[in-house]
Amino acid sequence: MARAATSQFNGSGVEVRRVPYVNDPDEIPEIVEEAAAFKSLIAYTLVQSDLKEILVKEAARYNIITVDILTPMLDALTQFLGTEPKLEPGLVRKMDQEYYRKVEAIEFAVKYDDGKDPRGILKADIVILGVSRTSKTPLCMYLANKQIKAANVPLVPEVAPPEEIFKLPSHKVVGLTIRPSNLNEIRRERLKTLGLTSDADYASMDRILKELEYAESVMKRAGCSIIDVSNKAVEETASRLLEIYYRGVRHAK
Repeated sequence: MARAATSQFNGSGVEVRRVPYVNDPDEIPEIVEEAAAFKSLIAYTLVQSDLKEILVKEAARYNIITVDILTPMLDALTQFLGTEPKLEPGLVRKMDQEYYRKVEAIEFAVKYDDGKDPRGILKADIVILGVSRTSKTPLCMYLANKQIKAANVPLVPEVAPPEEIFKLPSHKVVGLTIRPSNLNEIRRERLKTLGLTSDADYASMDRILKELEYAESVMKRAGCSIIDVSNKAVEETASRLLEIYYRGVRHAK
């Protein structure tokens, strides 16, 4: 806002200096004194009333003009929303941090999806195991929006599971299972969307039973909890998974 305002005066040689993270009353006299050493005015976005009072008082000693940028907007929102503001400093930074953690978790889920890189297993908050079409990827993306870094590993009888999963504490690994009939139906539909015949080995009941049996043996070896995802929405599975994870985190402390 300060830059926008000065642009209306062709800049007028105005230098805008930012002093962020001011939350200590003892900092303010020093800041005002420095401003007084130049021909300055002070625009501020302090939300704590005690800090604002100190700033205005100190600025008056040096005849410095002060501009309260945030209060008019807070007053308008109070009237509009019918609620009082928190008046807690640093909330924008907190929101920004949460946003970047979410983005980081989404990028993590994409990078370490479907066992592409086993190095992600040891970096993940949660590792999800399961056979094909048990909603591993959608679950990882849902968790990423909760700022949880999730990697997933497909379990296939012909491919040995990465040893990294057996090095993790049990609460950081969760296995997904499903009723064979449900998986058969899902895989048949998947084959149809790919333009393939539904009688392929991928969707055969013998193949499905073999994969589920193998997956269960790997999950037991990992000592992890197993969630049955049959007819469950991703949100429901995620809720159960997070319950397991956070309970384990509490016990690990």
